[in-house]
Amino acid sequence: MVLEATILCLDNSEYVRNSDYAPTRLQAEADAVNLLAGAKTQSNPENAVGVLSLAGKVPRVLVTPTQDLGAVLNSVHGIKIEGEINICVGVQVAHLALKHRQNKHQRMRIVLFIGSPISVEEKELVAVGKKLRKCNVAVDVVSFGDIEANEEKLAAFMGAVNKNNNSNLVTVEPGANLSDVLCGTAIFNQDGPAGGSGFAAAAAAAQSQAAMQGFGGDMGDMGDMGDDPALMMALRISLEEERARQEAQQRAAAENPAARESTGDVAALAADAPVTTTEGAGSADTSPAPVDPMMLDDDALLRQALALSVGDDDDDPDLAAALAMSMADHQDNATARDLAAALAMSMADHQDDDDDPDL
Repeated sequence: MVLEATILCLDNSEYVRNSDYAPTRLQAEADAVNLLAGAKTQSNPENAVGVLSLAGKVPRVLVTPTQDLGAVLNSVHGIKIEGEINICVGVQVAHLALKHRQNKHQRMRIVLFIGSPISVEEKELVAVGKKLRKCNVAVDVVSFGDIEANEEKLAAFMGAVNKNNNSNLVTVEPGANLSDVLCGTAIFNQDGPAGGSGFAAAAAAAQSQAAMQGFGGDMGDMGDMGDDPALMMALRISLEEERARQEAQQRAAAENPAARESTGDVAALAADAPVTTTEGAGSADTSPAPVDPMMLDDDALLRQALALSVGDDDDDPDLAAALAMSMADHQDNATARDLAAALAMSMADHQDDDDDPDL
C-alpha cells in the first residue's frame, strides 16, 4: 500500500456550469473528488487528503492534508463558482501545502481536475512541471470539458512532470460519467487491481450512481447523497463487513474438504438409488396379464384393486392377514345383504297371500 499525501485541485471556474456532463461539470467533478478521497483513505489509513480550488482571485486551500474524510467531503460540498483557473499558481500552492504535511514519510501527489480552457502559456506549464519533478511530486490530470483546446498544453506538462511513470493523464469525453471512467484508471488503482483503493472506488461509485439515478433531480438536497460524509462512511463499513463475511465463508469451506467430500458422496448415493430400484423392478416383472374390468364382478374388482395397491408388500404376513380379514368381512357383509333381501321378498309374498280373499 502506497503512503501518500494528496491535494485534490478542483476547477470551480464559470465554465463548470455547463451541463455536457450530467448533471453539471461541477457536480460530476465533485462526485469524482468524493470517490477519489474515499479511495485514498481506504487504501491506507495513514493517507492524507486535501482540497484546493483553482479559480477565483487566487487559488485557495479549502482543507489541508488530513485523514478526516468528513472534512474533505464538506469542503467539496461548499465550493463556489467564480472566475477562471490559474493552473501554475494553483499547483505551486498545492506543492507548498504538501511540503508542510505532518507525516514526512508520505509521498506527495497532486490531482488536477481541468474542465475549462487553460490560459497560461505552454512554456510556463513546462517550467512548473520540471520543478515538481525535481521535488518528486507526482501529478495526475483529469481533462474534461474543453479537451481539444487543452490537449497540447497538458501533453507538454505531463511530459515535463512525469518521472518513472508516476503521473497519469485521463481524458473524459463529453456525455460520459466522470466517476465511472476514473474508477477504471490508474488514478484510483495505483496498487493494481487487487489493491484496496479499487474496492473503495467501486463501493463509492455504486453509492454515487444510486444517488444520481435513484433520487434524480427533483429531490433537491436529498438527491445529493454523495456529499453526506456520514452516509459515505456507513456505506464503506457495510461493504467491508460483507466482504469480510464472504472471505470467512470461503476460508471455512477451504479448511473443511472432508465435509464437502461427505456431502458429495451422500448426493451421489441419493442419485444412484432410484436407478438401482428401477433396474430391480425391470428384472422381476411379475405383473399379471391385462383383464377387461367390465368382465369382473365387484369382489374381483376389489381384489384386483387391493393387489395393485399392495404391490411388492405381499411378503409381509401381518399385512396379508389384515387383507384376508378384510376380504372375509366383505364376503360376510355380502352374504348378510343377500339374506336380508331374501327375507324381505318372503315377507312381501306372505303379505300378498294374506290379502287375497279367495284363500
